[in-house]
This record gives sequence, C-alpha cells and structure tokens, in this order.
Amino acid sequence: MNAVNRTNPVMTGNYAPIDREVVLGDLKVIGEIPKDLNGVYVRNGTNRRYAAKGRYHWFDGDGMLHGAYFENGKVTYRNRWVRTKSFLEEEKAGRALWEGVMEPPRRDRPDMPLKDTSNTDVKFHAGKLVTMWYLAGDIYSVDPATLATDGQETYGGTLKCRVSAHSKVDEATGEFIFFDYGKTAPYMSYGVVGPDRRVSHWTPIELPGPRLPHDLAITQHYSILHDLPLFYDMEALEAGRHKVKFYHDTPARFGVIPRRGQGSEIRWFEAEPCFVYHVVNAWEDGDEVVMTGCRYVTPRKASGEPDPERYAKMIAHLMMDAVLYQWRFNLKTGTTKEGPLDDTLNAEFPMINSAWQTRRNRWSYNVMMARWPADEPRFTGLVKFDLDTGRYQAFSEGPHFWYSEAPFAERDNPKSEDDGYLVSYVWNPNESRSEIQVFDAQTIGDGPVARVLMPQRVPNGFHATWVSAKRLASGI
Repeated sequence: MNAVNRTNPVMTGNYAPIDREVVLGDLKVIGEIPKDLNGVYVRNGTNRRYAAKGRYHWFDGDGMLHGAYFENGKVTYRNRWVRTKSFLEEEKAGRALWEGVMEPPRRDRPDMPLKDTSNTDVKFHAGKLVTMWYLAGDIYSVDPATLATDGQETYGGTLKCRVSAHSKVDEATGEFIFFDYGKTAPYMSYGVVGPDRRVSHWTPIELPGPRLPHDLAITQHYSILHDLPLFYDMEALEAGRHKVKFYHDTPARFGVIPRRGQGSEIRWFEAEPCFVYHVVNAWEDGDEVVMTGCRYVTPRKASGEPDPERYAKMIAHLMMDAVLYQWRFNLKTGTTKEGPLDDTLNAEFPMINSAWQTRRNRWSYNVMMARWPADEPRFTGLVKFDLDTGRYQAFSEGPHFWYSEAPFAERDNPKSEDDGYLVSYVWNPNESRSEIQVFDAQTIGDGPVARVLMPQRVPNGFHATWVSAKRLASGI
C-alpha cells in the first residue's frame, strides 16, 4: 500500500484513507441497538489506494463501501473497495495511473480520461447493490452480503450507455431509473431498467450543450431531468481542463418526461438560475408535478447582483450553502412556481422513507452543513424537516463532529412514515474514533439511542442506502 502524505485538509484526519478491509463483530455499544432494526446500512465514499501526482480533490479517491449489518439487536461491520476497472489496473501496476479532476485528463485514454472510481452512490436493485460515479461512468454490481464486487453491470448487455450517480429505484415497480450525460451531442440520455435486470426503455435527450446535472427525480408517471446553468467553462473545456462556471443569465430548466417517454416528449420548465445537487422527492398533484430539493443559495455582490465567480468557486471548493426548496411544474399551463420551504438552515444530502418515493412525503432527513472552511466540507449534524408545517428538529454534538448521510431505516412492522430509525457513521473528534450512531427517527433531537464504537476508522464519505431485511430476503 502506498501511503498518501498530503497537507491538503481532505487528505488528513478522518478524510485520510484506510488501507484494510475487515469484518468486525462483537462491537462495544453505548445504549441499546433496537431489536426491530434489521437490515444493512451501506455507505459509499472516497478512499484512495495509491498516491498520485498533482492536486488532490476529495472526489478523486477510489470507491469503498462500508456496511453495517443489523440483526436482532447486534451489528457487524465490513468494508471493501469497489473493484472497478481502473482500480484493478492500478492494483496490477502497483501505483497510481491517473491524477485527479483538478489536473488535465489522460489524453492517451479516450475511454477513461478521468479515473472512473464508482465512489459516489450506492443503491439496492433486484437483489444487488449498484455503485455509481458522479460524472457518469460504468456501474458495478456488488454482493449485498459480502460487499464483493461482482463486476461491471451491463444488465445482460442491454445497457448501451454510462450511468450517472443519482439514479432512482422505485420500490413499488422494482424499476431502476437512470440518466447519462457527457460532452458530445445529444449530451444526455435517459432510461429504465426493469426488475428483471434488463433495460426496458432508453432515449436520447437533446441539450443545448454539455452540462453537469447531478440528480433526477421520479414520480409515479414522470421523471424530472435537470439542465442547470452551472456547467463547464467552455474555454477551459476546449483546452482540456475541467473547470466549472455559473451562467447567471441562463435560467435553470427542468424536463418532465413520461417514465417511458421519448426524448421528443420532454417538456422543459424554466426556473430561476440555480444549481441543485440533490433532490428530496417528487410527486404529482393534479395538473402539477412537484419537486423538492436542496437549492444552492446564490451568493451576491455588495450591489445585490449575483456573484457568478464566487458561486462557481464555492462549488469547486466544496463550500455548501443550500436551503430546502420546492418547484411546482404545471403541465396544463407550462408555468413554474418555486420558493423555499426553509431559508434558515444550510442542509443537504436529503433522505426520505424510500417507500414514500414518488408520492407526497412529510419528512425529510438532511445533513446540516457548515459554511466554513473552504476545501474542508463539514457535515456537522442531522436535521428532520416537517414539510407540512415547516418545523424541524436537529441534533449535533459540535462543529467538528462529522455525520454521514443518514438514510431512514423503517422498524419491523412500521405504523407511519417516520416509524423507524436513522443510521449514520459519525466521526467523534473528541475520542478520535468512528461510531455507528442510531437515532429514533421521531425524536432525533434527543440524540442517538445507540452508539457503536468502531475499532477502525470509517473515513468521511458520500451517499448511503438502507436495505431492510425484508427487501434483502425478497430481492426487491
């Protein structure tokens, strides 16, 4: 293993990679793990195996999955790298073969100019975990019991494009809904994988040029694709560099398309210029398609005008400033209504009870974000929003604690939308250790009901999923 020695803040402390794959049981618990919490919490994240030349960005590390397996009041932890094609190439060479997104791409590898790490998201679909990369790349199938990488997922050869990180699984239909984006026309595509693990629908989506959409939303009958005015600096792109720019005079566009619609059927709705990393949920309400998400707050100059340079710099340097927001797209009139649901908290990485996806939900569980410092994102606590009343409850043990995205985990035989738990990997700086913390979802402000003390660090990471024991058994 090549040690990584950097002064970069996202290579030190709990951002630093670990070099062991382990299975840990008989873990010390403060409090009591609920016996009606049964299933697996899996989080993806960046964990660089080999040091590379050039500037390091937090997004550059190899994908590593961290799984916490809950059964009858006990928990077992395991972690494994996602063995992507690039990971295996570097393992064979014994060294890094790619630099990061802040350096020029490899011109000798048109098939993979930037290293596809599959380090961003993880979903459960049709009996397998699926890992994905935020810039759209190959996806990988992973055994949910062992976290062993089965290999690149092609859905029996029916997948003819790449897949972006934030695909959605509709638990009601067993479908996997995805999009791809790239630097060549038509710049986006959209598709659906059935519960039989075969692509059942695919269509190109024409955009005005190369874009950087991050997420999509789904309702019972529609999907919502994003064309946002935060994308490549075209001069830098022509020079072979990856640099983002905010085009503050260009409206955001959201494309509503029937789930199995053709690209020609998409209807574009304009909204105020903005960038959106993550969607909360979407549903249908009469003539309207409603979408909730976390909208970046537009920084402004002293004159009150938008500050596009600062906006792009914030996103490039991982400075989060987002509020809970709602858009309503009227299919009858073609108009958009929009506005904040909360304008107080800087909160991102939203999760919901996944059984409520595609229908109106009441609760959103987000990570509270610190607005400082640059280059060192801080996930400083958890917050539960009530979308009906605007109220919220939150928990944090301090600005230097670091909370992972916390998916909702329903208890056995739940009685309501929020009848269950939140599970999160937490870095405890006071004790210099990682913990698995379990919260009662109805009273998260009271703090964790159980803290599982980890003998190995779980580095800070990105997106997570909860798979109940019932879903694991059924494969749905």
